[in-house]
Amino acid sequence: MHRSSQFLRQFHPTQIANRVTKPCDVFINHRGIDTKRTVATLLYDHLSRLNLHPFLDNKNMKPGDKLFDNINGAIRKCKVGVAVFSPRYCESYFCLHELALIMESRKKVIPIFCDIKPSQLHVVNNGKCPMEDIRRFNWALEEAKYTVGLTFDSLKGNWSDVVTSASDIVIKTLLEIESEKQMQRRKSSPILHV
Repeated sequence: MHRSSQFLRQFHPTQIANRVTKPCDVFINHRGIDTKRTVATLLYDHLSRLNLHPFLDNKNMKPGDKLFDNINGAIRKCKVGVAVFSPRYCESYFCLHELALIMESRKKVIPIFCDIKPSQLHVVNNGKCPMEDIRRFNWALEEAKYTVGLTFDSLKGNWSDVVTSASDIVIKTLLEIESEKQMQRRKSSPILHV
């Protein structure tokens, strides 16, 4: 018998489905060509070791997955977004679409400005993108520019430091979100008098 068959037999089909579809805690928005092999993957690995559930496209998706369905679903279900801005970030429709969706979903966003200043972020309009998307992207970038984030210069900085700082901020943010949820639950639950 094949090893993978033996492995899969020990799980009920719903257990396998639940493992695959577990909502992510943190969505890592990034431009792969600039940051996939550095800060994005390092951050994903670090958060995973902390027993969090980050989403990074090449780590969470498999052949046959629908790109937009999986990414949009992960963004809608995540608790916080980390946007890793880089020199070629704004050239990517996918990066800007993800950022806009994170902002529209009112998720807390932690920007990391990697080898780029916030003032350098501008939508690249090559004429192929609908004007409604251009407006969404510009709005999302403006929101991100005026959100306090981390700055990192890859020629002078230490990758470990930026990943640790980002992880600490993510953890603090997740704790704040959970605390707010608990307060909301307390407010909405009836008070019992004894």
